[in-house]
Amino acid sequence: MPDNNKSFQFDNAVVWVTGASSGIGAAFAVEAARRGARLVLSARRPEQLAAVQQQCIDAGAGMEEVLVLPLDVEDEAAMPGAVGRVVDYFGRIDLLLNNAGMSQRSLCVDTDMAVYRKIIAVDLLGQIALTKQVLPVMVQQGSGTLAVTSSVAGKVGSPMRTGYSAAKHGVMGFFDALRVEVAHLGLNVTTIVPGSIRTAVGHNALTATGEPVGKEDPAIEAGMDAATCARVIADGFANGVEEIDVGEGPEMQLLDLKRTDPTGTFRLLEDWAAELLKGNTPHLNQ
Repeated sequence: MPDNNKSFQFDNAVVWVTGASSGIGAAFAVEAARRGARLVLSARRPEQLAAVQQQCIDAGAGMEEVLVLPLDVEDEAAMPGAVGRVVDYFGRIDLLLNNAGMSQRSLCVDTDMAVYRKIIAVDLLGQIALTKQVLPVMVQQGSGTLAVTSSVAGKVGSPMRTGYSAAKHGVMGFFDALRVEVAHLGLNVTTIVPGSIRTAVGHNALTATGEPVGKEDPAIEAGMDAATCARVIADGFANGVEEIDVGEGPEMQLLDLKRTDPTGTFRLLEDWAAELLKGNTPHLNQ
């Protein structure tokens, strides 16, 4: 059972969400607003952030309780100023959800190294960099939750996602290690492990040359809707769950299978990869 002192109270808390312009990030921001949180919304696209801001207001947040703060997580130099702006505006940061990211749809043999560098810069190094900027604020407060959206691909190796799996395994390792470093300071760390969630992640995934796929992914389209996902995640925070699994497709079974039967997991994923290369669409994670 989770330790009760790790439960997160949304009411009046300052919740900063990156990747907040769409998908899981936008849905979680709206859910947090519904639960009484004050929001900081960050992503690269100000127009989309303004739309999410309005959704948060419609969910119950006051206009002054939702700060739109455009931020590219590859722009490390902008992060100290962004953190300063949040602290000046709200006075504190109670939860940082590192949710910005991109996926991949290409075989390793075909993929440019520039694609790997891009995915790792966004999905791994960007999360680490912003966390390091927010961490001293929470240490000074003596409280706070640092969180990251990983993936089932951060637990098992998924075909056509070698770079994505590398980055998502990386954030799991970083945040698991960070958890044990900061527990004595009164800080909490939460990792989120989604399967297939209905977002634009497949449409925006990078091909071997770095171009977006530009079409819908049938497996993602068949996944859990983002609003339901956001409720599961928010309930996980509220209940003090430190690793939140969220999804309803068969890929979720891989989390237990990898622990209990790694060899069987490898063979199963090899079969899925073979089907994928034949042009079939097995149900895979993000």
